[in-house]
Parts: sequence; structure tokens; C-alpha cells
Amino acid sequence: MLRGYGKNLALLVIAVFFFYGNLFAGDTIKFGISGAHSGDLASYGQPTVKAAELVIKDINSKGGILGRQVQIITQDDACKPEVATNAATKLVTEGVHVVLGHICSGATKSALGIYKDAKIVAMSPSATNPPLTQSGDYPNFFRTIASDDAQAKLEVEFAINKLEVKKIAVLHDKGDYGKGLAEFAKDFIEKSGKAKVVLYEGITPNAVDYSAIVQKVKQSDADALIYGGYHPEASKLIMQMRKKKMKTIFISDDGVKDNTFIKVAGKFAEGVYATGPKDTSKNPLAIAAIEAHKKNYKSEPGAFFLNAYAATLALLNAIEKAGAIDYEKITKALRTEFVETPLGKIKFDEKGDAIGVGFSMYQVKNGVYVEIK
Repeated sequence: MLRGYGKNLALLVIAVFFFYGNLFAGDTIKFGISGAHSGDLASYGQPTVKAAELVIKDINSKGGILGRQVQIITQDDACKPEVATNAATKLVTEGVHVVLGHICSGATKSALGIYKDAKIVAMSPSATNPPLTQSGDYPNFFRTIASDDAQAKLEVEFAINKLEVKKIAVLHDKGDYGKGLAEFAKDFIEKSGKAKVVLYEGITPNAVDYSAIVQKVKQSDADALIYGGYHPEASKLIMQMRKKKMKTIFISDDGVKDNTFIKVAGKFAEGVYATGPKDTSKNPLAIAAIEAHKKNYKSEPGAFFLNAYAATLALLNAIEKAGAIDYEKITKALRTEFVETPLGKIKFDEKGDAIGVGFSMYQVKNGVYVEIK
């Protein structure tokens, strides 16, 4: 009799342990993060993880959200569309409630359908391809950065009105992000009536030598070159152009406004222009976020750090305002509830774009990007 009782008690204890153990294990808000955490574009993805870590560490220390701790779950997509689908599937399988990411537009596009089917909100700090919000295909997608049409317009207006160039070459890396931006730039130039496109062409990513396309730019007699793409290719282009003594003005995008570009291109980066998120250095939250990064990681934050910090705050604020992990309530809160962030006080429009977020023009001066007022 006692043996049976002891056995039953033991089974009861085990059952209770597993029940409450699973309850506690599942009683966290699972915060997914996906982006380029390795490879050539890791300098874009790693700052996003660090931004989320800082925000979530602070929130958890204050009791979490809705009485629950926030748990980070990461997946590396290397900024490759084919890898992004696997990363998204893994995050969904892990049961994440929201996703911070992805980083590159092509990878983001590949992953969004998976999140949409699973009714999971995804927010990117850096994917700027306009159709991601403007097509209406992804009601679950939000971003804390302005889209490429605004970026391309700024580049063209700056080139024509400030630099007074008349002949512009436009190159891109054939990707969703780079080609999309280049197409907008080409269209804005042609509609301006003040300048003309003398060369429009795509380049092959990861190529070692771009001398052929550099020669075409030289032969086009372009006053300026607008490039849509990322820093690995941009650094090779500018180095080869300058080694050929070409003085063509080089203008690019936030895919190039990264310290890695300056490190690789070295002295040849000097004078290069690039658009990027507006300077928020006087925003108290931005100052605090940057100081927290320096203290915890012993380094300056990288590209899109503040955009990712803002996205993390926005996602968690929406969950808190929603009062539950509910897709419909979270998306409604994102569109109706303002939140204070390092980018300013923001909320999102019906398309998913952040209201109050835009771009500025920067130039490399003495080895650093400086905002042009």
C-alpha cells in the first residue's frame, strides 16, 4: 500500500514538475531576431542584435512586459534570400511572437510571407525597398527607416541642386534593394529636366574586378555616379575609380553609409556621399542608447543600431498596449500608439512606414561620415 502510494506520489511530483516547467518555459515573450549575423554584411546585422539585447535587458530588469520576461531567439540569414526563408521558418517553429528583422530587403521579402501566414509581426530597421510596404502584400510588416524612393529623391535632388551636375551614371547590384533604389534615381533624374542619365547598368555582386564598368563610367563622361547597393561592391568601385584618377562624384545609399566601407576603401573613401538615417545625436534616448552600447560592448554602435533600438521599443510597447500576444491587437497598437524612441516620437501609418523618420545626406570627411546640413 505504502509502496503504491509512494509511486503515485512520485508520478504526481514528476507530472507537476513538467507541467509547471513547461508553463514557465513557455511563459516568456519570444522575441525573434533575424539578419546578417555573419558574412560580408554582418556589420549591418550585429548592431541590431545588440540594440535588442540592451532594450530587453533593461525591460526585463523592470519586470518585463505584461508580467513576462522577454526571451531573444536569433537566426542568421547572412542577408541571403534563400537563407532567410529557412531562418523565418525556424523562428516560426520556435514560437516567436514578434520578429525584429530582417536586415536586407531581398532577405526580408523572402521571409515576410512565412510570417504573414503565421500571423507574426515583423519589423525591419533597415529594409528600404518601397514595395515591402507600398504593395499592400504584407500587412504584418513595419519598418523604422524611410523607403528607397525618399532616399533616391534626396540623392538626385542633392546631386542636381547642390552639386549642380548635369550628367549622371547610375549603377546597381541587381538586388531588390540596390536595383530598386537605382530605378527610382533614374526616374527622378529623367523627370527633373535638369540632368540626364548617361549610363544605367547593373554590376555583378562579389566580383573581384570592376574595371570594365569603371571604364564605361569614365567613357560616359559622367559628372557623378549614383550607386544602389552595399559597401563591399561600393568600396571596390571607388578604389578602382580613384586609382584611374577619375574625379567623378560618388553618391550612394545607407547600404554604403557604414564604417566598414571607410575601413576597406581607406583614403579613397574620402569625399564620398551617402544617404542615411537622420542624425539624432541630440535626442536624449539616442545619447543614452549609444552610451549603453559603449559601456556594454566597449565599442561604438554600428549601422542601423538606433533604428533597431527604436524597433525593439516599438514592438514591445505595442505588445504592452495590446495587453496580450494577439496579432490584430499588436498591429493596431503599432498604428495608433506613439512611442518615444531614439529616432523621436513615432508610430506607423497604414502601410507600415514609420511616421516622422527620414534620411539625411552624409559625406566622408577625415575618415568619418559627417551629416551635411
